[in-house]
Amino acid sequence: MKYIFKIIKRSATVCLITVVLFSCTNNTQKARDFLADKNLPIGKSIDAYHVYKDSGRITSKLITPLLLDFTNRKEHPYNEFPSGIKIVNFENKGADSITITGDYALSYEKTSISEIKGNVVVVNHTDQSILETDQLFWDQKTNYFISEKPFKLIKQNDTIYGIGFESKEDLTKHLAKKTTGKLETKED
Repeated sequence: MKYIFKIIKRSATVCLITVVLFSCTNNTQKARDFLADKNLPIGKSIDAYHVYKDSGRITSKLITPLLLDFTNRKEHPYNEFPSGIKIVNFENKGADSITITGDYALSYEKTSISEIKGNVVVVNHTDQSILETDQLFWDQKTNYFISEKPFKLIKQNDTIYGIGFESKEDLTKHLAKKTTGKLETKED
């Protein structure tokens, strides 16, 4: 009798374990939807260091203490950098060309628009120009900066202050709005 009881007990245990294992599904879409409904990221990276390459050549690198991945959103997938960001673009045979830093950033996947906030500094290492502002929008497709906040643009011979700024990514061909400061111009 004890022998039959042991067999039934083991059979029941095996059946129960089998039911538990096969009742679990591996549906990643359900997990993504759950995280999106709860406004939780699908990924989190600490001390992220990401290198972008094009044709085997390093074109830029991104450094951040914290990256939150919200690309599970249907409408506006994005990445959030709540602890700051540093982006270094390489143009001149591997030399730093443009460095962008800020205290907080959002990067929207579908539009390739990034918003960088808090102590934003853009440095063009080639001509030593520096842009400082509190908020900057960056169109990564067209390599263009836009800001409607107060800014300070330091060039070799000029320091321009104003409210509202647009320029190419390398700070050339800029449009400065509501400007003050010392400006050096050339007459043709």
